[in-house]
Amino acid sequence: MGKVTGFKEFDRKTEDYRPVDLRIKDYGEIFTGTHDEDHLQVQGARCMDCGVPFCQSDDGCPVNNLIPEWNDLVYNNKWQKALVRLLETNNFPEFTGRVCPAPCEGACVLGMNNPAVTIKNIEQAIVDKGFAEGWIKPNVVEYRTGKKVAIIGSGPAGLAAADELNKLGHNATVFERDDRIGGLLMYGIPNMKLGKDVVERRVNLLRDSGVEFITNVNVGKDITTKTLQKDFDAIVFTTGAGKARDLPVENRDAKGVHLAMEYLAKNTKTLLDTGHADDSDLSAKGKDVIVIGGGDTGTDCIGTALRQGAKSIVNFELMGKPPVERTEDNPWPLWPLIYRVDYGHAEAAQVFGDDPRQYHLMTKSFIKDDSGNVTGLETINVGFTDGKLTEVAGSKKTWDAQLVLLSMGFVSPEHYLSDDANIELDERDNYKAEYGKYTTSQAGIFTAGDCRRGQSLVVWAINEGRGVAQKIDQYLTNQ
Repeated sequence: MGKVTGFKEFDRKTEDYRPVDLRIKDYGEIFTGTHDEDHLQVQGARCMDCGVPFCQSDDGCPVNNLIPEWNDLVYNNKWQKALVRLLETNNFPEFTGRVCPAPCEGACVLGMNNPAVTIKNIEQAIVDKGFAEGWIKPNVVEYRTGKKVAIIGSGPAGLAAADELNKLGHNATVFERDDRIGGLLMYGIPNMKLGKDVVERRVNLLRDSGVEFITNVNVGKDITTKTLQKDFDAIVFTTGAGKARDLPVENRDAKGVHLAMEYLAKNTKTLLDTGHADDSDLSAKGKDVIVIGGGDTGTDCIGTALRQGAKSIVNFELMGKPPVERTEDNPWPLWPLIYRVDYGHAEAAQVFGDDPRQYHLMTKSFIKDDSGNVTGLETINVGFTDGKLTEVAGSKKTWDAQLVLLSMGFVSPEHYLSDDANIELDERDNYKAEYGKYTTSQAGIFTAGDCRRGQSLVVWAINEGRGVAQKIDQYLTNQ
């Protein structure tokens, strides 16, 4: 590495977000929009000459980013070469640099006994500079194979597959049931974490490269897969895992209880259509809001409700509060299961005076008024004995709420498409296909991403989109 002793000389320091009191007043990205290159060069110098870079191994980055190489190039102020290295493995670093939880940092060798390298910050800075300098251009392909591939779903897996297939000379057409391209990148992740101009910029690049996009077409309902097979040489399902885990307790039918993704998608669409997300009929304005379930989606619900002017926000978590540091049964280089404060938690703490998360809580029932509107819910504290959940006697509590958001993850893809195509499902109700092969039970139909592997990360979707494109190319060219 350029600075052999850099990890000894410099401390980890991440780039700051915009101040909370400013960013909660709008839906702009939480990032400042600028990068201090001198600071990032110092952070790049912290990358060790570690011999075995676990950051790009199976325990680290799913797309095997060449992290030590571009860290060193940034340290040596060779930003354009760093971009070339980054784009060799990652189709959309402007997405992962913003929304990825950075498993690479969890596996960083320096992280064994020191704070890890700020890999995510450096990745985002490289690609942002690439766009600012005009280094990133459409991949115009001169040679075409004449083969046509239909991609169902325009999330990160579908876009990565389209990008790779297009580079290989195939004609890729992406079908999206919504009115805008991007899948969860567009309607699942709110603007403040991933600006929709960032998504549209990449979509326009793909379109200029030769990828065709068709919106407002729901394959499996508006058009059958058999019809598509007449016009296309191969089909790939990259629909994501859209079936959310529900909470079937008493009074679940109360008005004002919504799935998190329904809430986030509706408000993002309202913001894009009108410029005012709090005009949505699902607005949190003036309401006591309870978010049931944690994770990134729960945090996004908190951040959105804050910007809409919620009266109060509480976040229920079934499990206990994670430890501040790794426990013995969670060793490096596994992903560290530790207490983290995400952007939404920090914002709520500053506005309401405390972290919104409440642990070891299980919802027993919703409470509704005579008009069917939710007015609150009842909980009980729980613990875990020998791995089994137990209720704590005498701990029942009633909470006020006029808006309840269910953020408990996803169980599988929706099945109308798999029914239409008559493909097999696995034991978890995902589209059945072996990782690395991506072939379904129907010849010529492939699948990749969350609909195949289950709910996962954007970076894993990119990994599978790249992988399925390679297998489709082999299928189409017989080599």
